[in-house]
Amino acid sequence: MQQYRRKKYAQSAIKAVINILFAGAGVLICIPVALIVTGSVMGEMDLMECLAPVFEQGRGFVTWKLIPGYPTVEHYSRLLLYSPDFFVLFWNSVKLTGLILAGQMLAGTPAAWAFAVYRTKGRDILFTLYIVLMLLPFQVTMLSSYLTLNRLALLNTHLAVILPAIFHTFPVFIMYSGFRSIPRDLIDAARIDGAGEFTIFMKIGLLLGRDGVLSALVLGFLEYWNMIEQPYAFLEDKFLWPISLYLPEITWKQAGFAFSASVLMLVPSVFVFIMGQDYLEQGIVYSGLKY
Repeated sequence: MQQYRRKKYAQSAIKAVINILFAGAGVLICIPVALIVTGSVMGEMDLMECLAPVFEQGRGFVTWKLIPGYPTVEHYSRLLLYSPDFFVLFWNSVKLTGLILAGQMLAGTPAAWAFAVYRTKGRDILFTLYIVLMLLPFQVTMLSSYLTLNRLALLNTHLAVILPAIFHTFPVFIMYSGFRSIPRDLIDAARIDGAGEFTIFMKIGLLLGRDGVLSALVLGFLEYWNMIEQPYAFLEDKFLWPISLYLPEITWKQAGFAFSASVLMLVPSVFVFIMGQDYLEQGIVYSGLKY
């Protein structure tokens, strides 16, 4: 009995330590967001006091206030009422992200279904090639993509960002894992009943594999809403840039403006994360499954 109690106390202690570690990690992750939100409502006096040692004196360290001494919404009003370029770049992000995700659904969903359902010759080799391409970072393919887009006269257009992203292999991998969870016997039974391949795909594949499709959408939104490298490499005109590249020249006088822009940019990502949290977790599980 005493040994059982000791074991129970040890398990409780380990569980408490793990909870403390996770709570501490969560606090550390949330600190930058809290600082951005706080900075967006700081007055000029607060920002000058906190940032002047770095921006004006060139030495010392930044200090911060979790509760501003002179809170204000001036930065938000300036951004929303007197900065039309902010709305142009915000719309560019909506346009780019929406078209990329729509294209990925049209091109990637049938590809994922074909890999998951049809056992054709060379399927494994082709899918392995997909996985290899998925592992290549953007820096590896940037030069070849740039030369191809330049040859097609697509540089400095939104298509230069949209088209390469549409045929990215990662959403295919995520949706493939979702389609693989559909029982094979159910698909064979539908064929025996006379259902065509398109009908099976629409009424069984998309219905039962929707978790994988929605996971790809959530992960894709979080990736392309915050993308920096692709538009910076392929778009020269700043009015074609997405909101992720909207950073004014940061001085202590402009810092509050930059903080408020960061908060507004963060709102869609937080909304999508909250609404699609379950699908995001499912997508992470799918990405760790052996194909």
